Amino acid sequence: MPTIELRDVVVDVPTPGSDTPRRLLGPVELTLSEQRISVIGANGSGKSTLLRLVNGLVQPSRGHVRVDGLDTVRQGPAVRQRVAFAFTDPLSQLVMPTGREDVELSLRRRHRRADERRAAAEAVLARFGLDGLSDQSVYDLSGGERQLMALAAVLATDPEVLVLDEPSTLLDLRNTRVLRERLTALPQMVVLATHDLGLARDADRTLVVEAGRVVFDGPPSVAVDEYVRRSGG
Repeated sequence: MPTIELRDVVVDVPTPGSDTPRRLLGPVELTLSEQRISVIGANGSGKSTLLRLVNGLVQPSRGHVRVDGLDTVRQGPAVRQRVAFAFTDPLSQLVMPTGREDVELSLRRRHRRADERRAAAEAVLARFGLDGLSDQSVYDLSGGERQLMALAAVLATDPEVLVLDEPSTLLDLRNTRVLRERLTALPQMVVLATHDLGLARDADRTLVVEAGRVVFDGPPSVAVDEYVRRSGG
């Protein structure tokens, strides 16, 4: 598995009308190397900021984030070749009219010829059981189908790490179950933020984030209990 290192990482943002910045996250000191890592916490706790550091969507105000030794600031393009990011709403990620076209777009650098690119896209979609939906408008797909289509598009380039920001938020129970099955079968390292405590428990390691700090780091079942306790449950 890849190794993700966060060393003395802080993320601050300007505060309007003040010289004192607002702290979104940190300081954070982590080494992540497990295959499945979940991140749980309340809305606004810093989960999404933590995840976006991993592929350089957010840059640290202080400290360093490295993926297998590659710095997310100085070597951002190389990091993003290894780390794929899937957003909560798949429609923010599916930019082409159909799923097949979106997967082909992901493959444009790997396969220059259109016929090779189409064949590779069809193989990816078949792997996700989406080949029968590949030419439908993404707006005609169900929420679960869109989420799987977005995953297929980001996984088409075979990244080493998949980062997901609350992937089950828009899904019903059946599609959440399908998503969990697909994620379990992936060979990639998966780092995900979620409010779904069942999905969180599927991990090998769980981080609890509160007020911009990692307040617990350990086994998923223990982490979920700690999160529930801190939430007053």
